[in-house]
Amino acid sequence: MRGLLDRYGSTLAIAALVALLPLVFPSSFYFRISALVFIFAIAAVGLNLLMGYAGQVSLGHAGFFGIGAYAVAVGPTHWGLPVWAALIVGAAAAGVLAYLVGRPILRLKGHYLAVATLGLGILIAMVFTNEARLTGGPDGMAVPRLVLFGWIARGSVPWYWIAGGTLVLASFLAANLVASPTGRAFRAIHDSEVAASVLGVDVARYKLVAFVLSAIYAAVAGAYLALFDGLVTPATAGFLRSIEFVTMVVLGGLGSILGSVVGAAILTILPQVLTVFHEYEHAVLGLIMILFMIFLRAGIVPSLGMLMRRRG
Repeated sequence: MRGLLDRYGSTLAIAALVALLPLVFPSSFYFRISALVFIFAIAAVGLNLLMGYAGQVSLGHAGFFGIGAYAVAVGPTHWGLPVWAALIVGAAAAGVLAYLVGRPILRLKGHYLAVATLGLGILIAMVFTNEARLTGGPDGMAVPRLVLFGWIARGSVPWYWIAGGTLVLASFLAANLVASPTGRAFRAIHDSEVAASVLGVDVARYKLVAFVLSAIYAAVAGAYLALFDGLVTPATAGFLRSIEFVTMVVLGGLGSILGSVVGAAILTILPQVLTVFHEYEHAVLGLIMILFMIFLRAGIVPSLGMLMRRRG
């Protein structure tokens, strides 16, 4: 029982959160904010597999996020694909690109890897901006609605359940992966690539697996955001979006699935709350994040977990 709770505790907590939150929502606005939290959390969970478990830095995941977003816009508009099929194609395209690009750049480490992934993200964003015939250029393009068996996904409430359900599934898959031999290989690489290699772990292969999986998570999240908003622009794949994802993972807690959700929630909800500070909004947000990092250095969820264990 204890083992099951350790493995699926985060998934159960997220599922309970998704199921119970609507009971206290006073308006549809809260459904919209929560749907955004869930969408960004999907990308953050994927990035945590790469950064938190496999120990590899990426500053370009907004590029994969953008591939998913533009896939559901370009596919149906120019090639007549059903939206659901375009979503799958977008996730597959992000995975294939991550596989092709990951092989050379994952040989780099630390700052060099970070700069290489940053360049990849910028390159993808430039393609979205310059290929105006397909993507609408800097103005972006409209995204058709998701239609499933005649039902049209439109509005905050349907997308709350779609994004929330997908986040629960994404967390479940991530939890299983982390508890599998692949997850143990990730953690061994995170601790020491040399030691992992000596123990027989195929370091290059497992780093690539983590990179591809995180790219697919990001592409699915990007497709959901585009379908939810009904519009996609190159800013979707911008540098600041990549920084947001990294911040969500670090703030919530590296190596914590639940932490990814908490980080996504903080970076999505706090800007809404801090609008009362007007022009000082961003300054207050930065101060809060600094305080979190000073007093909860391991990230919010892991740090609070350690505090509770000490007092228990």
